[in-house]
Formats: sequence, structure tokens, C-alpha cells
Amino acid sequence: MALIDYPKPPFPDQQKQRTPGRTAPMNPAPDHGEQTYRGCDRLHGKVAIITGGDSGIGRAVAIAFAREGADVLISYLDEHDDARQTADWVTQAGRKAVLVPGDLAGREHCRSIVERAVAEFGRVDVLVNNAAHQMTYESIEQISDDEWDHTFDINIGAMFRLTKAALPHMKPGSAIVNTASINADKPNPTLLPYATTKGAIQNFTAGLAQWLAERGIRVNCVAPGPIWTPLIPSTMPAEHVKQFGSQVPMKRPGQPAELAPAYVMLASDEASYVSGATLAVTGGAPFL
Repeated sequence: MALIDYPKPPFPDQQKQRTPGRTAPMNPAPDHGEQTYRGCDRLHGKVAIITGGDSGIGRAVAIAFAREGADVLISYLDEHDDARQTADWVTQAGRKAVLVPGDLAGREHCRSIVERAVAEFGRVDVLVNNAAHQMTYESIEQISDDEWDHTFDINIGAMFRLTKAALPHMKPGSAIVNTASINADKPNPTLLPYATTKGAIQNFTAGLAQWLAERGIRVNCVAPGPIWTPLIPSTMPAEHVKQFGSQVPMKRPGQPAELAPAYVMLASDEASYVSGATLAVTGGAPFL
């Protein structure tokens, strides 16, 4: 595949959106691999749950997983148009898509996602904990207790609950892939609640991998750098959005399509000896 000349900042002014944002208003449009990803049966016959699967990284992973042969349950908040579009790409790949809307802050909802997957598919082979909440702040005084707790509920609390619910339905050879962030290594102070949860996700991943090794279940995480998703224009100041991605050596944000191969690899049997790892996809920014 020829190297794609992806857009670089400065970007046009974006339509203001409420979090977590929608894909359609974004300019330039994100690339989720719709026209470029080519599968080769690396996940043939597997069943995957993907949270935050309606757009951004989650959509790219859903498309890639389907083209690699997996059926997909797509968990999302309330972005119904985006979710239906993702499901359409999955079904066009000849795989089954199940949509489950709802707030991951709800403990029972986390458990119901796994119950729905088991009811539809009979098992869970891959769990991708990808959904996240973030907001930008100029000082710690601006962060309310409720906002702090909500960020932790979505970003790490739901990860714990989904994992705990899914494990009884996962056999040896299954995989869990969590979405961390470059913020786990280089925390942006204006994203303090989000960045703090991303550090927690790395530790959750590393500890859980040690626990689950004897069960034959692998646990890894992907640490994206700046990625062009709806979360960016819906949670960051306009001047930050305009220059988004310019701080990394490649001088641009990554596209969701550039993340998908990392998730495929970690979910596939090709990564049979990879567990407890963090795979950084950061546009050249060092990740220690």
C-alpha cells in the first residue's frame, strides 16, 4: 500500500460539538481504513467486544477486525448515526455487528454488554477496552469532584468491570487490548483527570497480564499519540484543535486507520508470546 499523505495542521476551524463528538462535522474527515484496510483472516471466526466502537479508533478497529474475520459487538454512548455507519462497514465485510448503546459509568450496563455478546455469539475471544472521556482544564481548581469521578468511572472503572464480566467467557488464546495514551508517559496537565487514568490503565494492563498468564489469556495495551478523532474538537479549545498533532516529530496527528493494525496484531494468535506490553503509536514521540 502506498504511503498516504495525511493532512497536517493548521486545520480549519471546527464546528463546536458536545462531547464525545461526531464524525461527520470533522474537517478533514478522519480515515478509519474504510478504503484501505485489507484483511487476511488473522482473526477468523473470533468474537470481539469493542467499547467506543462507533467512531475514531474504535471504528477503525471494528472495520479491521471484521475484515480479518471477526464478529463485533460495538459498545457506544449515544452516537447512533456513527454507530450505524460502523456496523454497516462490519456487515459489508461479511461479519455480524451488534450495537449496544449506553453509559459505561453504569456498573450494570458494563455487565449487560458482556451478557449481550454471549447471548449473540456464545463467547468472547477479544475484549477491546477503548472508550474514554476527557476534558480540557486550565487549572486543577476547575476540575469538579464529579468530573474527576466520572473520568475514572469511564476510563478505568468500566475497564475493570468489563474485564471481570468477560473473563468467565474467555478461553485460553483469548486477548484483552486496552487503550492507554502517550499521556501515560508524558501527562498533559490540561488533561489531568484523563492523563491520570491512562497511567492507571498501563498498570492495570501489566498487573492483569501476570494474573491471567496461567489461564492462557493475554493482556496488552496500545498507547496512541495525538489521533484525529471526534473527541478532539469536542473537548479541546479551538486554538489547540487547529494545531493538533504539530508537537510530535511527524508534525501531524495520526489517523484512526494507523492504529488499527496494532490492535489486530495484539488480538491475533501471532502475538502469542506478547502480554503485559504497551505498544506505542505516537508519530515518533518517544515513549518510555
